[in-house]
Amino acid sequence: MKRFEYHQPQSLDEASALLAELGTQASIIAGGTDLLVEIKEELRKPLHVVDIKKLPGLGDLSFDASEGLRFGALVTARQIETWAPVIEHYPNLRTAVSLLGSIQVRNRATVVGNVCRASPSADTIPPLVADGASLEVYNRTGERTIAIEEFFTGPGRTVLAPGDIVTGISVPPPQPASGRAYIKHGRRKAMELATVGVAVSLDSDGDTCREIRIALGAVAPTPIRARNAEALSRGRALDLSAIAAIADAAMAESTPISNVRASADYRREMVGVLTRRAIGQAMGGIQ
Repeated sequence: MKRFEYHQPQSLDEASALLAELGTQASIIAGGTDLLVEIKEELRKPLHVVDIKKLPGLGDLSFDASEGLRFGALVTARQIETWAPVIEHYPNLRTAVSLLGSIQVRNRATVVGNVCRASPSADTIPPLVADGASLEVYNRTGERTIAIEEFFTGPGRTVLAPGDIVTGISVPPPQPASGRAYIKHGRRKAMELATVGVAVSLDSDGDTCREIRIALGAVAPTPIRARNAEALSRGRALDLSAIAAIADAAMAESTPISNVRASADYRREMVGVLTRRAIGQAMGGIQ
């Protein structure tokens, strides 16, 4: 393991200043479930590691029917997975988090860390994109909010600048008569990267679809919205014919690659299969 200098700032301002000074030589550690493994295997070689676990206010977890869900950068995946408001109102996020490694990993890993790693196959990102989540970013020069679908610029890359710290994620409240679903496809049932992930957030208006957001993971350089498929859905009764057309549109919007886990053609085909299933699950879960 390559040696690094360890820092434990006591405030957000101190941490931001340190990260701005060190630039690309520094990595933030919170849960550390990815970073420590990658340092040990020399996949990443930061000269400095900035520990944010002692910073106040980053462990908050809250839900309000009018404000929605908010969780801080230190909230673990296991906290999200087992928290009653998430189970009741955000079943797509709960499903995604429950698929993140083992229980031991989820007791350490943070959802914010999983998002900031910016892996195209990250399980937590598609449901957060489908639900219209926003990231709260602190910098000692100012704070800002970033829509999650504008956060990623490529595999492992984001819009974050030196000195930026993602302090939390906010998710809008569920609408009346809405349903959500996330379905992951991998070669194994547990502790596996997604070959394809599809999340759907659906608002209904009686027999028709009022609004739908479809997010795809592991089939493009970043998680993406299937906007053409969404446009086909709005104002329509989602019968079998309509769902088949929506799934075909989602397939056409995906741009997967072939690698050791699956071919591009197989991934594209599975986008169609999982989109049909996810819409069906979301419709079945309307509350």
